[in-house]
Amino acid sequence: MEYQSQNLKTTPSLSLRRFHISEDYGFLLPNPLKELPDHYRPWMEITNKLPHLIENHQLRAQVNKMPLLSCQFLGSYREQRLAHLVLSFITMGYVWQEGETWPAEVLPRNLALPFVEVSRNLGLPPILVHSDLVLTNWTTKNPDRNLDTIVLFPGGESLRGFILVTVLVEKAAVPGIKALIQAVNAILQPSQDSLLQSLQRLRLAIQDMTRTLGQMHDFVDPDIFYAVIRIFLSGWKDNPAMPVGLIYEGVSTEPLKYSGGSAAQSTVLHAFDEFLGIRHSKESADFLLRMRDYMPPSHKAFIEEIQSAPSLRDHVLSSGNGSLLTAYNQCVEALAELRSYHITVVTKYLITAAAKAKDRRPSHLPAPPQALAEKGTGGTAVLSFLKNVRNKTLEAILPQGS
Repeated sequence: MEYQSQNLKTTPSLSLRRFHISEDYGFLLPNPLKELPDHYRPWMEITNKLPHLIENHQLRAQVNKMPLLSCQFLGSYREQRLAHLVLSFITMGYVWQEGETWPAEVLPRNLALPFVEVSRNLGLPPILVHSDLVLTNWTTKNPDRNLDTIVLFPGGESLRGFILVTVLVEKAAVPGIKALIQAVNAILQPSQDSLLQSLQRLRLAIQDMTRTLGQMHDFVDPDIFYAVIRIFLSGWKDNPAMPVGLIYEGVSTEPLKYSGGSAAQSTVLHAFDEFLGIRHSKESADFLLRMRDYMPPSHKAFIEEIQSAPSLRDHVLSSGNGSLLTAYNQCVEALAELRSYHITVVTKYLITAAAKAKDRRPSHLPAPPQALAEKGTGGTAVLSFLKNVRNKTLEAILPQGS
């Protein structure tokens, strides 16, 4: 898998830099670290053997012997992001090592305390989130600059493919994020020509995201995703396998509940929705709003900034400009098509895979988890949620001549 860097630079009044968003990589963390300072070698030694330790049911024993380390020697922001990635993977492996029939009820102090500490420093919850699994979990292999992951669970090449295709979708969104910034500033100036060009670039970026998502079919085996990978992305909120949540030893005597990983934790579509004025049903909107608490705070702040910007829909309607209205509708249609395609992918990797697993599970795979059989790893009734979000997107299309 390869990527091409974008050469366009933007220096508008609403800027990406304010929100720690990269001109070249968007919400992806640029050039993530692969190693922590030597003080944290015990964490890295476990992480580097994580798939083996989980598959051989040895991870919990290894973690229980791990020293309690403070986060005070994590100097930079990128070191803290890597620490969150590492500790989140160890946590998911620890909880789900024995599958959904015997999830851990207590996260031991030597894992819980540093994980909660670095989470508070970053403004993230102490569970695996999209910014760990995807945004911080990519690197390039020299000299060909091909992509690779930094940390993995069991799931082999299918998991690597799942993560890296999602990285590429985030990368494909970058011209759209920059177009969004340019469009907001075009409304403020105002410049109808600049706004029209920005909307056309946004549509092309959304279409490129859809094409990129199609690479899932080339790199991810549905049976492996459903039976092996999925459980390690599952959380302890709205999950029947862990109805009371998880006790973080030394942090809280009461169990805490956090949602599992979800594409709804990606900032990209939240920003596009706010910019285009998409209004979701209350139940969907409540879930999407809650997922913003699972994003880096600067990314959440970017969504809120777009939300508070002048309304694109109102501007298009009041302009009386037919070309602008057409360009706006084409963006909305492209976003609905992306969501329709996401439904197709989820149907293949979740619904169809679940039915297949019930009928005849392949002998080389473990019994798939049942607690979230018809739900996404974030805990939603996934198909009805995605269809509702797609349908509400289509409702935003403006009638010609309005």
